[in-house]
Amino acid sequence: MRQNKMILPTLREVPKEAEITSHRLMLRAGLIRQLASGIYTYLPLGLRVLKKAEQIVREEMERAGAQELLFSALQPAELWHQTGRWDDYGPELVRLHDRHDRDFVLGPTHEEVITTLVKQEVSSYKKLPINLFQIQTKYRDERRPRFGVMRAREFVMKDAYSFHTSWDDLDVTYKAMYEAYNNIFTRLGLFFRPVEANAGAIGGEGENHEFMAMAEVGEDTIAVCSHCEYAANLEKAEAAGHEAAGLQPSEEIAATEKLHTQDIKTIDQLVESLSLEASRFLKTIVYLADGEPVVAVVRGDHDVNETKLKDLVAATTLELANDTTIERTLNAPVGFIGPVGLTGVKIIVDREAAQVTAGITGANERDYHITNVVIGRDYTPDQVADIRNVIEGDRCPNCAEGSLEFHRGIECGHIFKLGTKYSAKIGATYLDENQKSQEMIMGCYGIGISRCLAAIIEQNNDESGIIWPIAVAPFHVHVIPVNVKDAEQVAIAENLYRRLQAQGIDVLLDDRDERPGVKFKDSDLIGLPLRITVGKRASEGIVEFKVRKTGESVELSVEKAFEEVTGLVLGQ
Repeated sequence: MRQNKMILPTLREVPKEAEITSHRLMLRAGLIRQLASGIYTYLPLGLRVLKKAEQIVREEMERAGAQELLFSALQPAELWHQTGRWDDYGPELVRLHDRHDRDFVLGPTHEEVITTLVKQEVSSYKKLPINLFQIQTKYRDERRPRFGVMRAREFVMKDAYSFHTSWDDLDVTYKAMYEAYNNIFTRLGLFFRPVEANAGAIGGEGENHEFMAMAEVGEDTIAVCSHCEYAANLEKAEAAGHEAAGLQPSEEIAATEKLHTQDIKTIDQLVESLSLEASRFLKTIVYLADGEPVVAVVRGDHDVNETKLKDLVAATTLELANDTTIERTLNAPVGFIGPVGLTGVKIIVDREAAQVTAGITGANERDYHITNVVIGRDYTPDQVADIRNVIEGDRCPNCAEGSLEFHRGIECGHIFKLGTKYSAKIGATYLDENQKSQEMIMGCYGIGISRCLAAIIEQNNDESGIIWPIAVAPFHVHVIPVNVKDAEQVAIAENLYRRLQAQGIDVLLDDRDERPGVKFKDSDLIGLPLRITVGKRASEGIVEFKVRKTGESVELSVEKAFEEVTGLVLGQ
């Protein structure tokens, strides 16, 4: 490609709307332009990277035995009504009407569509297992689109779905997808970790993993063991049990006693006022699960993990109850809620809060708390379970030797087992060996391809611009004649351009009549892995060869520079 004719509008100034490095660089390097909030046009340079990432995904999926197809992005609402997700999915679902006033959605995901197709086309166990994937644009009406293509309303995704006759069969494909995803993200040049995760809005049963690109701007917190390979999203992470806080069980625990705590409502205020550790307190929080109140109790130094709580009560929606709802439902003032004496409401206690043997909690009476509270004696919960967020320093649940450390990550992929959630509702069945009808068991495997571009840039940049890994670079090598009016420089550059292209190497030839400084700044900004500069020693057959990642620059003969490029690109 000749740069003089290419739509490659680089920017010197940092765009005001760009908050993170990848967004700034994608705009400055001319990869994307914003059309509307969360909606972007991919310019030629950006599209080349996107297509290379897609091809890596495609190759590894096909190598793992998956077949590619392509669905419509426009989906009839009837399918979403059939699974119940028309109401459950929420305002992120982009809904529209056709001229006949029929309801449609722009697909944020394709479980309904793929399950309907397989229901129509596969009827016998002899056709299973099957794994189908597509690479397509998805649509989600994000409440707050931000960080460029990291969280956009329109994005490119690879989604795959597998269908099986048994859970054991699903396990085989799940492991193959796990391996394929490791291969994909390795080839993309990402530093990543597979972590245990929650299935989220798509749902499912059994194990599932997110593939996280490690980056400080990541929206997800990952708990990682300092000793073993355990890693989990904060929504899923657990900790090994702690010793009981407060008094030890062997000690005699006095009866409860009311404590006057005027205008002292928060844990921090209680800690300061009573000079006790936060772990001695029982924090009581009221939620509405599908509109019904549920009370969660955790230690004062812990926070409720709302995802764990939502899953535990099998709720579609979970939200904090407002003050009016709390006072009307529990007949207790906000800030002084406690589990003792509460009736007519489900109480769930975190397993470590249950170990507090002489706790302090709200008395359900304004300006009063209760001391010496003991679970089982003073109150009986409906359930004791892990409903808290882990904290740094917690012991690892896997090895119990290491401690948990927190890191930030960008979710680039997610694999999980759907079970029969969709096949049962849509009626995707097959006839087994005995001609009996059985529901298909499903797996689901997604990769946010456009998000991967942002993750790659977050991990590969410096003060001058992007540093593309060779596998996804829009061009492998940048050939720059310093002076396009120098016939000898132009001749050498043109010769290298043609010869490298003939080897299947992607070359960008900077044939612009610009100052050398402008060319070099643009070259560093767009971040092609290799650069050959044809300059003042062209008459001697000498050029400058530079590796963008290391900054290493050496003078070589034209032929040696050609060999270096072909060796690095074709030998990867």
